[in-house]
Amino acid sequence: MEAALSTSTTMSPSTTNGGTSSFAKTCFHGVNGISGIGIVSIPFALASGGWLSIIFLFLISIAACYTGLLIKRCMDKDSTIESLPDIGQRAFGDKGRLLVNIAMNCELYLVITGYLILEGDNLNKLISHFHVDIGGLRITGTQCFVLLSALIILPTVWLEDLGKLLSYVSATGALASIIFLCSLLWNGTIDGTKLHSKGVLFNWKGVPAAVSLYAFCYSSHPVFPSLYTSMKNKHQFSNVLLVCFTLCTLVYAATAVLGYLMFGSEVESEITLNLPKEKISSKVAIYTTLVNPITKYALMLRPIVDAVKSVLPNHYNKRHKLTHVVVSSILLISTVVVALTVPFFGYLMSLVGALLSVSASFLVPSVCYLKISGTYKKLGCEMIINYSIFFVGTAIAAFGTYTSLLQIIKHLKL
Repeated sequence: MEAALSTSTTMSPSTTNGGTSSFAKTCFHGVNGISGIGIVSIPFALASGGWLSIIFLFLISIAACYTGLLIKRCMDKDSTIESLPDIGQRAFGDKGRLLVNIAMNCELYLVITGYLILEGDNLNKLISHFHVDIGGLRITGTQCFVLLSALIILPTVWLEDLGKLLSYVSATGALASIIFLCSLLWNGTIDGTKLHSKGVLFNWKGVPAAVSLYAFCYSSHPVFPSLYTSMKNKHQFSNVLLVCFTLCTLVYAATAVLGYLMFGSEVESEITLNLPKEKISSKVAIYTTLVNPITKYALMLRPIVDAVKSVLPNHYNKRHKLTHVVVSSILLISTVVVALTVPFFGYLMSLVGALLSVSASFLVPSVCYLKISGTYKKLGCEMIINYSIFFVGTAIAAFGTYTSLLQIIKHLKL
């Protein structure tokens, strides 16, 4: 989702109606859209569910590719559709648009909160045993680094023109994933960690968490309408989806297997926390993990800021710059509070995957396509497949959300 938004913004429909992007360029943007911070937690997902749970990764990838194709079909039905909220409105009116917008903005909010947790955990890994004592109150290293990261990010959220930042960030998703995977491989084969863990074949109890994290890795569907609109030869979009999902799934699977072989059941929710910090390969992986959230935070926050500003009384928007600074600052502070209160990256991203990614990337395209195309009235393969996605997706959302919340509450009590 986080990379998807930046790609979507750089190729907004208003500027690409002519369709000028080639097949290769669209594939490039698609891969960047799917690639994201999910790669850091995917070894933890495999460790949670066991070796056989990797089957779910491939099944979710196939389902995500199919629902991406459904978005294309919905757009073919109505040429005025330019975004996922437009699809929601075309299917279910203003309520449909509202629900899709809520799901997308809530997902963005929790993802950027995850950014701060990621920054705090990994900086604390590099600079261990750091803390600050103020009047008898001890602020841990992780908490200090979350606050420091927020201060560094703060000036970027005040910017209203993010054009230059967008052009840089739109190309970082795939590159960061490849660097991360190569660093992990280097660490496991050359730098001495070794691939020695046997792991568990299958763990039923960990399946909800594993599936939720797998789903989080494919929360990229909001970018697909922009990708489709931008293409010169739109009939090739199905092949674009196939290429993008195949490449990203191979990278995700390789990272999951490598991480699980290296650390087994002891793998952390962020695999960077397992890496020996004195090794060069570890530092490359950690620095790669640290840089992306800093550069992407303002981009991910922008749609939420715009949504909040849109519901404010008109007299607030007359002082546009001040309103932007105040709203973006308050939202940043609120994510800091959540990150300090719920500092559990893996469980928070599992919650995002189960509750929000499944909704936006699987349920919305499937249900909206059934309604727009009228397929829900016709018994056939399409109807069966889409109802299957709906019921399985709903089950994943229910069990995954329950499991994630249970784990968060449990760790909050410790």
